[in-house]
Amino acid sequence: MNTINEPKGAFPYQPPTEEIKLRYKEIFELRKPLKVPFPKLCFDKLLASIFVLLSLPVFLLLVVANWIEGLIIRENKGPLFFYYYGVSRGKKFKKWKIRLIKEKYIDKELQAKGDWHAYQNEWMPEARTFLGRFVKKFYIDELPQFFLILKGDMSFVGPRPLAVHHYERDLAQGNVTRKLVRGGLLGYGHIRKGTPEFGNPVYEYEYIHRYLHYSALKLLFTDLGVIAKGMLVVLKGGGH
Repeated sequence: MNTINEPKGAFPYQPPTEEIKLRYKEIFELRKPLKVPFPKLCFDKLLASIFVLLSLPVFLLLVVANWIEGLIIRENKGPLFFYYYGVSRGKKFKKWKIRLIKEKYIDKELQAKGDWHAYQNEWMPEARTFLGRFVKKFYIDELPQFFLILKGDMSFVGPRPLAVHHYERDLAQGNVTRKLVRGGLLGYGHIRKGTPEFGNPVYEYEYIHRYLHYSALKLLFTDLGVIAKGMLVVLKGGGH
């Protein structure tokens, strides 16, 4: 599928400026992924376990709602979950989410390959199911990623993991943050979604800088701040 036709919102990430390259020179010189600090690892596992338990009733409601909608509107019928291949800390993994669009808008050939392009019609309003519109508004489609954090594919805070082709595009334009640390459910830059600063790579480099130079405890406080701001973004219902 031709990536030229991708929705503009699919890849908002900008290349690093010369100022960023100079200011964070040591980050661009790193050749190996960074080790996850033990307190951050424990925090991720503990919080993910809590959220998995808290979200179980939500998953049950979503299963029922998806089933009822499929009965009432046959073209909206389909599985609740889907995945495409993303990249976290330079490694490919299955990024699970909740289905937003009708099956007829999904490219089955690309879906079988785990290619994100199979689902790129999610930006078309007419492609969304009723449940899909609701879960996207409040970012509920990201709930399966609590399990990915528990598994160790992701972290609560880190650069947002991209689909394989977007990751390769990000690398090609000079960004290196997503090959160094685990991808996050929330990112230091991602919490700026809905503002002109969204897509500015400086925030991801600042997070890696803190990853390198902050104590494990101080980095944990940074993560808590990002999570708090991320919850406010969710409560505003700004997903689209």
